Amino acid sequence: MTTNESTSESSGATRENDAGRVDRENDAGRATGTADARQAVRESESSHAGRESDTSRTTRSGPRSEPILVGEDLTLAYPGSDEPVIDGESLAVEPGVVTALVGPNGSGKSTLLKGLADQLAPRDGTVLLEGRDVHELETKELARRLGLLSQESTSPESITVEELVYHGRYPHRGFFDHVTESDHRAVDRAIELAGCGHLRERELGSLSGGQKQLAWIAMVLAQDTDVLLLDEPTTFLDLHHQLQVMEIVETLRDESEITVVVVLHDIEQAARHADRIVALDDGEIHGDGTPTEIVTEELLATVFEIEAAVDVADQGPRITPLCPISSSDS
Repeated sequence: MTTNESTSESSGATRENDAGRVDRENDAGRATGTADARQAVRESESSHAGRESDTSRTTRSGPRSEPILVGEDLTLAYPGSDEPVIDGESLAVEPGVVTALVGPNGSGKSTLLKGLADQLAPRDGTVLLEGRDVHELETKELARRLGLLSQESTSPESITVEELVYHGRYPHRGFFDHVTESDHRAVDRAIELAGCGHLRERELGSLSGGQKQLAWIAMVLAQDTDVLLLDEPTTFLDLHHQLQVMEIVETLRDESEITVVVVLHDIEQAARHADRIVALDDGEIHGDGTPTEIVTEELLATVFEIEAAVDVADQGPRITPLCPISSSDS
């Protein structure tokens, strides 16, 4: 997995809010799991004194009603395009929960995430992080509050996993500052939580796709933010690494109350691991609620254009795809 290549500081019109800009030290690179790594999160809780430990999904969001990240009436389009991908949609992200963005290819999931991360400036609307417009935040301040793992990250193949993860600490240091003991502790925690300690001295070029993904996740964790945005972190991974990545997400939520917004292609995976699902199609939000509220046969037909059977299981709705729905059927 990769992060956008860094742009020069002179092109300051574009926010540098991506986790993998590691090839240039003056970039505010977005420094955005296994069961045996849970102790790492417990140790990190001392650095997040304001977070209360609560593993109950139903009570976590109850008393904390104020959203931590809000997109209001967002219109998002890419440079050179007249047609917006997202046109006037709003999303309020609750603190301490996992929100999954799902939808078919081209539905606007990643575009919405980029808008929330200040990677794509809205043509209209605002993005608020803890009540503040993200455009008013300096690059490093935003990087200390919000971490992004995008699909387009790059780094030299010759650097080691440990070197990559240390780049996640850049938002916490001045340009000429040396690495501190706090940086060392944060990197150790991130590597342990991501379950890639055995890869610490390996060069990125020698890793498999799943191993690289764990390294990138460790870098974002080292950034030490309260909000994480993950763009398709399980795509192209085998089942083992998919489960490992999603277990990291659950651990962050359950033991440190990190707020996670994650783009997922697999709606059943979203139903199993997320507290809330937002379903998009053609740039519009078609559903927003709990997995049992969103994963229905009707929504699968409308948004994903498939006929499917949905059964409720202990770990969330189970989907049995039956057949595609052609345009002539609708």
